[in-house]
Amino acid sequence: MTVQIFAASGVRGTAVLAAALDSGCFEAAGRRILLLADTGDAPEAAAPAEAVPGFGRLSARFDEVRSWNDAVRPLHPGAWTPRADDVPLWERHLRRLWDLGEQEVELVLESPHSGPALAVAQIFTGGPVTVYTDGIAGYGPTGGKLPPLIGTRVRRLLHPDLLPGLEPLLLGEFGVPSRPLPAAALLKVFGELADAAPESGPGGGALLLLPGAGPLTGAEEAVLSLRMVRGAAALGHTRLVVRPRPGGSAHALPALRAEAARLGVGLAVADSGPPGVPVPAEVLVERLRPALVVGRASTALLSAAVLHGLPVARTGTGTLLERLAPYENPARIAATVVDALLPDLDGPPAAVTDRPPLTGDVVAEALGGLLPAVAFAMRPRVRPDLRPAAERYLATRLNARTWRYFKRRRLGSLALPGVVPARLAFVRRNAVLRRLARRARALGSR
Repeated sequence: MTVQIFAASGVRGTAVLAAALDSGCFEAAGRRILLLADTGDAPEAAAPAEAVPGFGRLSARFDEVRSWNDAVRPLHPGAWTPRADDVPLWERHLRRLWDLGEQEVELVLESPHSGPALAVAQIFTGGPVTVYTDGIAGYGPTGGKLPPLIGTRVRRLLHPDLLPGLEPLLLGEFGVPSRPLPAAALLKVFGELADAAPESGPGGGALLLLPGAGPLTGAEEAVLSLRMVRGAAALGHTRLVVRPRPGGSAHALPALRAEAARLGVGLAVADSGPPGVPVPAEVLVERLRPALVVGRASTALLSAAVLHGLPVARTGTGTLLERLAPYENPARIAATVVDALLPDLDGPPAAVTDRPPLTGDVVAEALGGLLPAVAFAMRPRVRPDLRPAAERYLATRLNARTWRYFKRRRLGSLALPGVVPARLAFVRRNAVLRRLARRARALGSR
């Protein structure tokens, strides 16, 4: 019978896979292997995902757990892909190592354009592929041109339905159909992790999700974290729980405690799990049931709003959108979604407390035209079919508010509205002229 290999790079991915299995997304198989990969800068120094409390309940859905890091050591699991001539050797090695014999292999992978997923797909060339995403990234374009021999094998895309009514753009160039995962299945899985999680602080208050490492300086991140404390206190919350991220604003905790004391509010720090393996923020939301969740560009903000119906607020997304470089940085999609859809913590209090539910109509109005335009600007060679949608949006919706989602130089290089005058609109529709313009710019920069 078929062997199904489920590749995951952390606890969140494993949780999504568990929810997919519970939802009946996969047919019966002879064996189900959970293939874990730690793609951090120093994976050998981090605790394994299995160390997270409750992980055993997730992995019990699989017949066995294997380590991709062990299989390719000493190569780095996040950056390595096999040379074409070495593929048969690697397949033979892994089949022997994992006792696969000659059985057919079906792959279930995270975004297959990078990291371990691409290497696994290149090594096991024969079977079908299911791609899944564990957050907002699936609503953006594929992160690069995927080899057709891999892209045409993808049968479907599984994703949490965090933007109701909106279809993911990931793998749209191959016409891959998407299937949203039921909210009940996701809540059940995160609930299993929450039941096993350690005490995380007082419930019912405000949960502050401090950002991880990013393009902002440490000082800027500290200022952003202080704004979270002040904003939550201004909304009347007297109990705050802070969730630091590895490599992020944890160094600002003394200043946050001092500011909370000055404002007369309590502040606790949530247990973020073993070093290097943070517990998903959704687990804290499930355990604490906060009255407010505040963050920057976190998938957990959408999970709290859509799955739990909780009030949420963002802060710092405008600065993040300015700093992200290059323009095609994959974090741009999450920052765009959160900035366009969720209320600003520093805005009117009613915008946070009386925010309407994120229904399909609300999501479509905020993001229906914006995301295709941003996706085309990010990856014009991957999704050239999105040019008409981008032109329509930029010709009708570009204003002082929406300019933050684009860069003037990027629009100019693609001959898109907003930079090119209307009388020269024919240039946008002429591929030859656009190609000549690119060559002229390249020569001028030498």
